[in-house]
Amino acid sequence: MVDRTPSNNLDALFDPASVRGVDNPNPPQPVQHVSRRAAREAAMANVTSVPVATFTPSAPATERPRASVRRPKAAAVKKSLTTSEVPLVRASRPASNKRNPISVLATMLAIGGMFAVAALPAYASQETDAVTTASLKLSESSPLAQTIEVGADVSAVDAVRDGFHATTPEQLAEANDDAIRAAANEAYLASGARELGDDYPWPYELTDDNGGGLSPLNYYYRECVDFVAWRINRDQGYYQAPFKWVWSNLTPFGGNGGQWQSNWESLGRTVSKTPIAGSVAYTGGNHVAYVKSVNADGTVTLEEYNYVPGMYSQRTIPASSVVSFLYPPS
Repeated sequence: MVDRTPSNNLDALFDPASVRGVDNPNPPQPVQHVSRRAAREAAMANVTSVPVATFTPSAPATERPRASVRRPKAAAVKKSLTTSEVPLVRASRPASNKRNPISVLATMLAIGGMFAVAALPAYASQETDAVTTASLKLSESSPLAQTIEVGADVSAVDAVRDGFHATTPEQLAEANDDAIRAAANEAYLASGARELGDDYPWPYELTDDNGGGLSPLNYYYRECVDFVAWRINRDQGYYQAPFKWVWSNLTPFGGNGGQWQSNWESLGRTVSKTPIAGSVAYTGGNHVAYVKSVNADGTVTLEEYNYVPGMYSQRTIPASSVVSFLYPPS
């Protein structure tokens, strides 16, 4: 009779031959289980699968034989794994699916590089095809060559331009100068200088302070010396270029107002304390004026430029306040 008492040795439970008590010359290899629970469930299945005693249905209920097999309690199976079970359970575990992040990144970079390298031949091929196509030249004998005839009326049509042109820096500077001239002319007309007798030809030109240049008399526009040189030319009948008296022969030793008397003396011209109309009044400093008239009361009326900056003006002063009178050259 087979001992059906649960064994504390689970090694025996993994061997079906030992459960049945049959000697097997070729015992089966132990089954590998995924976990300890699977091993235990397999052990329970082997124990409970042993056939129990049968009874005859026609026998009285009181005489039914009871199974002599006592079912093992669950607690009897739930025991710790033995030393021999541990390697079996570990060997039956599925392999881990975790991967190293560095290896994942390296794999992604390698795949991206493969796609990039695969695309290079196609791009190179397209570029080569474009260059080859652009360099093709059809000969006159080629069946692909075409002849286009253009009518005379088409070839005679000129290109239509929009008329736009860029403004140069020089043109911008000239436009700015024109604006200054316009403002100076407006101020001059409002001053009443023409009504007072001014006939200076360039009352609107830019002064030296405004970037103006030299007049035809070779003095700066609207300076006192330029106005006086103009009056000397006008009085002798020179109203336009070429003028008789210019800087080179009127004041060759210096053109500033403070240098006129020394020029007169160096050239042997008359320098006097007695005023005459048409003479040059050197009032001191760096200023000269034109004597318009000599008055009976001992005063002189002067016409001048730049006594009021850049403008024509008149004033009457005592003749004695004038440093010297320079008689006009002949």
